[in-house]
Amino acid sequence: MTFSMDDIKGLYLDVIKEIGNIGAGNAATSLSAMINKKIEMEVPSVEILNIEKIVEILGGEELSVVGVYVNFFGDIKGTMLLILDISSSDNLLSILFGHKISEIDYNDMQLSALQEIGNILSSAYINSISSLSNLKANISVPSVSIDMAGSILSVPAIEYGIISDKIILIENKLTEGENEIVAKFFLMPDIDSFKTLFKSLGVFKDD
Repeated sequence: MTFSMDDIKGLYLDVIKEIGNIGAGNAATSLSAMINKKIEMEVPSVEILNIEKIVEILGGEELSVVGVYVNFFGDIKGTMLLILDISSSDNLLSILFGHKISEIDYNDMQLSALQEIGNILSSAYINSISSLSNLKANISVPSVSIDMAGSILSVPAIEYGIISDKIILIENKLTEGENEIVAKFFLMPDIDSFKTLFKSLGVFKDD
């Protein structure tokens, strides 16, 4: 039996949603430990989107966003892209450094902090996959950039578009006091990794 993104529905989609729930909990806990403040979390939303809809979801191709891009590898492999709107990024850094920060003021230390936050949040999701499935996966050193949404999304969209015209979006809303952080994770495993994951969970069998 072949497998494609079109098959991510029903029980398979429920598995992805559970990964989203566990990952969001891990992410909130890890971020709370990093900033030493309580983080509240809404139940994450999980969608399967056509790739051409991604820029629209983010608010338009010319909107400035922060992107943190990681590869994961091991028993399963693929890529994950974390997108933060500038307001969410400002709020994260303001919480972390204890004073108001805006995007025009980002220095090397703050960019490094965003890279580390991206590493922590992405790891939370990869660890959620491992905890559910007992599959091992590691992530690469993340790369961070601030650019227009269209530019940040162009490379993964082209690379992943060769494999599929659909992508998984897991959206988290985290709050600390009056600060809201909206984190959008675009999960892009290769198709064989989906099969490996679902087989390990007993929900996929070859004919």
